[in-house]
Amino acid sequence: MSVLVDEDTRVVVQGITGGEGKFHTEQMMEYGTNVVAGAVPGRGGQEVAGVPVYDTVDRAAREENANTAVVFVPPAFAGDALFEALDAPVDLVVAITEGIPTQDMSRVKRKQDETDTHLVGPNCPGVITPGVAKLGILPGNIFSSGDVGLVSRSGTLTYQVVDNLTNRDIGQSTAIGIGGDPIIGTSFIDALELFEADPDTKAVVMCGEIGGEDEEQAARYIGEHMDTPVAGFIAGRTAPPGKRMGHAGAIVSGSGTGTAESKIEALESNGVPVGDTPEEVVDHVEDIL
Repeated sequence: MSVLVDEDTRVVVQGITGGEGKFHTEQMMEYGTNVVAGAVPGRGGQEVAGVPVYDTVDRAAREENANTAVVFVPPAFAGDALFEALDAPVDLVVAITEGIPTQDMSRVKRKQDETDTHLVGPNCPGVITPGVAKLGILPGNIFSSGDVGLVSRSGTLTYQVVDNLTNRDIGQSTAIGIGGDPIIGTSFIDALELFEADPDTKAVVMCGEIGGEDEEQAARYIGEHMDTPVAGFIAGRTAPPGKRMGHAGAIVSGSGTGTAESKIEALESNGVPVGDTPEEVVDHVEDIL
């Protein structure tokens, strides 16, 4: 089994006529993803890579039975695109776009909370169920099918950990890149709940980084609610306090939380072994399995 993405996923790509949208649509289709439509206002009736384009997500959902949207829309217009997808509605929205204004995402998040739609991102690499479908910009060749779930704030860290897992013949059920922006649709806890409910996910890797309190909150959730074992990694151990390190959410306030040390302590105190390196995370997974 898997979470969020499976054989029944039918994708509409918002922004399919742009350079990034077209390129990654072709990559997703080559992997085996069932991309059934594109959606771009004013471009209805066109085709991209053999995929019909509609003016709206709602029309694409009705005409092609699309149940998932992947967003490659420029930041200034991405908020409206997300509202459109949430209104359609579809079951899952994956927002790849980086740099969406925080005020726009604040409004989008309030809208999402009124729906049953899962929103992943923005500023994320996407979601993949290996061997079935990938949504976004994930390099499908490094993934292999198996029973270890993965959730991460960092795209490149996801790739590094997954490559290590695959090289040790440890396959993945689903990998979710939740994104590193201050306001995102799916939190660590949201993803962990999904993996806990999946009987075929035998272990989970959680990759966090400095900034905010999401990892500390996730650690408490793991300790109180999860039977599925979790291994962790926290990036940013050597980051100087008060410095942004790549992601908009990766800033330590100096309040005693948000540091690598506080996150590691929270995870370990809730039974989560934390690797010093991505390779050591895989050591912990091998011990768990």
